[in-house]
Amino acid sequence: MSEALRTPARLAVLAALAGGSSLGATEGPPPRLVNAQVETRPFADSLPDVLRNEGRGPAWIGYGVASLRRGHQCCFDSWEGKGHPRGGGCCRLEKGRSGAASCASSTVALEAGAGPHPRTLVMVRVEDGRASRLGAYSEDCGLDAGGRRVLWLTGVPDRESLGLLESLVAKGSSDLAEEALMAVAAHASPEADRVLERQTARGLPAKVREQAAFWMGEARGRTGYETLRRLIASEDDSSFREHVVFALSQSEVPEATDTLVETARRDKDTEVRGQALFWLAQKAGRRAKATITDAIENDPDTEVKKKAVFALSEMDDGVPLLIQVARTNRNPEVREQAFFWLGQSGDPKALDFLTEVLRR
Repeated sequence: MSEALRTPARLAVLAALAGGSSLGATEGPPPRLVNAQVETRPFADSLPDVLRNEGRGPAWIGYGVASLRRGHQCCFDSWEGKGHPRGGGCCRLEKGRSGAASCASSTVALEAGAGPHPRTLVMVRVEDGRASRLGAYSEDCGLDAGGRRVLWLTGVPDRESLGLLESLVAKGSSDLAEEALMAVAAHASPEADRVLERQTARGLPAKVREQAAFWMGEARGRTGYETLRRLIASEDDSSFREHVVFALSQSEVPEATDTLVETARRDKDTEVRGQALFWLAQKAGRRAKATITDAIENDPDTEVKKKAVFALSEMDDGVPLLIQVARTNRNPEVREQAFFWLGQSGDPKALDFLTEVLRR
């Protein structure tokens, strides 16, 4: 997988997605926060102005928004380890700093009340009046602020949050842009779909386009899928289409598999067809078998055929098909690939076949 597709904890931080139509900020249970000098303030200004007015810092500005995400979203940088998803584990906001208390105790209640929707907590680190880092967390994630000041804003509208995050994508570092896109994807507001779609426009940095496409597949349901379907059909840049293929493989929309099948059969670029075959094997299992075997037999490009052989090796029931390819395929390079992946499989049926061939 290319570096551009790397997103910090991109698959570990998301659980099952649920559609939502909630608009605006929600008030809900307080997050668990330790080692923080907390000030709570109702939102009454623009978020960029709040960032500029917070002085030299460093400090954290946080708020909650209605979220698509259900389940636990925290981070890997936990001083109590990965084994405490809901108990006492803390996510350290300040790298290299940690406190002495568990997030299960000595917590600071930032907001009270109960809302009908899950929330994502957006935490923005401010230094010299500018955002330097941010994170998005589920509200059951314990946060260790490392002794820093935390300004907690209540009642932040979705439009303010998304406006700030979109500006950080445009003006921030590549890491900050990546973090901002992840936070955008968590918003329940439909406007988040439009923000992500804008970030796939031609002329923007490649990593921004790729990350925006990824989050449309990973987090944005049918709207995200429809955008990706249009991109795979209209985009001229074959490298970007490869990333769109990966994004489609992350979508829970059933038709995403059909689009991958069509791409594997019809795309004009051999690399894109190969990527579609690979992700079909990961995503669809038996549903992808006919497309993969058809590519081995009929794709005009040997490299695509070889990638299709590898795709078979990734399937749970791929060994019998690999044996068939090794026995009967007319292309020697394709047969060689089949023998190689049979040798790597560790399957007793593959060992029996290889032994039979060696004894001839």
